[in-house]
Amino acid sequence: MAIPTKTNVGASAAASDRAPAPYGPVLTLLASLFFMWGFITVINNTLLPHLRSVFELDYTQTTLIESVWFIAYFIASIPSAKLIERIGYQRSIVVGLAIMAAGALLMVPAARLPSYGVVLTALFVIASGITLLQVAANPYVAVIGPPETGSSRLNLVQAFNSLGTALAPLFAGYLILGRSRSGTAGTELHLTQVERYADAQSVVLPYVIVAVVLVLLAFVIARSPLPAIGRASQRASQHDRAGLSLWKHRNLVFGIPAIFIYLIAEIGVANLFINFVSQPEIAAITHEQASRYLAILWGGMMVGRFAGSFLMRSIPAEKVLAAFSVGAFLTMVVTIVSTGPLAMWSLILVGLFHSIMFPTIFTLGIRGLGPLTEEGSGLLIMAIAGGALVVVQGWLADHYGLQRSFVLTAVCELYVLFYAVWGARPTHALPDPLPVTVPSERAG
Repeated sequence: MAIPTKTNVGASAAASDRAPAPYGPVLTLLASLFFMWGFITVINNTLLPHLRSVFELDYTQTTLIESVWFIAYFIASIPSAKLIERIGYQRSIVVGLAIMAAGALLMVPAARLPSYGVVLTALFVIASGITLLQVAANPYVAVIGPPETGSSRLNLVQAFNSLGTALAPLFAGYLILGRSRSGTAGTELHLTQVERYADAQSVVLPYVIVAVVLVLLAFVIARSPLPAIGRASQRASQHDRAGLSLWKHRNLVFGIPAIFIYLIAEIGVANLFINFVSQPEIAAITHEQASRYLAILWGGMMVGRFAGSFLMRSIPAEKVLAAFSVGAFLTMVVTIVSTGPLAMWSLILVGLFHSIMFPTIFTLGIRGLGPLTEEGSGLLIMAIAGGALVVVQGWLADHYGLQRSFVLTAVCELYVLFYAVWGARPTHALPDPLPVTVPSERAG
């Protein structure tokens, strides 16, 4: 990824002669991207219990669907960075949206067949497009304004990501679960072959709608001015990066596993939420009804990110992260040892405490990297592949019970606490990159 860095004396002087470009309008446009990839990602949370019934999957096979999604982050991150270097941020964003639209349309033949393998392929394609957006947008937001407010700024746009995640369960719950036999019946229902085929068709309409919206958003972004922070700045920074090592920066070294481990926790909670609260000893409700409570969980993440953005203006980000990780651990303990509404609401509450973790770990991880910011950002985005290990929780659920499987989530929260207290402290800190002050780039 190409992150702007100090180039030469002449360039620095030129930058000092003009005020940094206002980034408010740019953040507004980027917020729409965060919204859409959050929206599409969380459709999976309602899709998984649906596919579990259609294809008669166990928990391990069900969570494997999400694992394929996050494997895309590992596979597509480096090609995404190469593409951004070659064609620039704006064109790459448009390409990413087009890839996502193609994957959404691939869900149509997946449903018509229906085919578990084609579903996995379609989700992999969508996730690859989202990876391209993630590689571009997260570091872009972090460096487009003053470095000291990077965590606050990224939490703010991530709040719009959470708005998408909060609305997605309502959208998918109505159009997928609400129009399927498995979604409106009890947990003990066994579908006939005809009913499974009919249920498979319910995914067609929502994914066609998603594809149309993605194409429209790609058109808007293609025609909008965005600050260019591409290839020129990367070439100029090659000399600055010579002799420097990423692995001397403790906040990055421990930040990469922090992102990886946190994603296991977040994805495990979201993916198994509907199955968990639907159980007779928890809430005894249908999958469609459970999807409404999942919307509350993601809504809590939105509220937490707005609150976190405000708190980090006056409180160090690592202290806020430590407090939220303690809250997440305690709520998971309650979820594991209790039953009934208390277990359900404690699992919902963990969304509030998870809210700031990804954007805060990300900005703490790249803090003080200076001309190494682009490489560090790429490694942190690759660490999102940690979500693929949600299949481990699926295996635990199959062998030890769904409720006990959340012990894995509680352990993940403890690592985030360790990172906030000690791992996030920067070592060998370098000067931060300059905020973006260059002219706009058009996607053609």
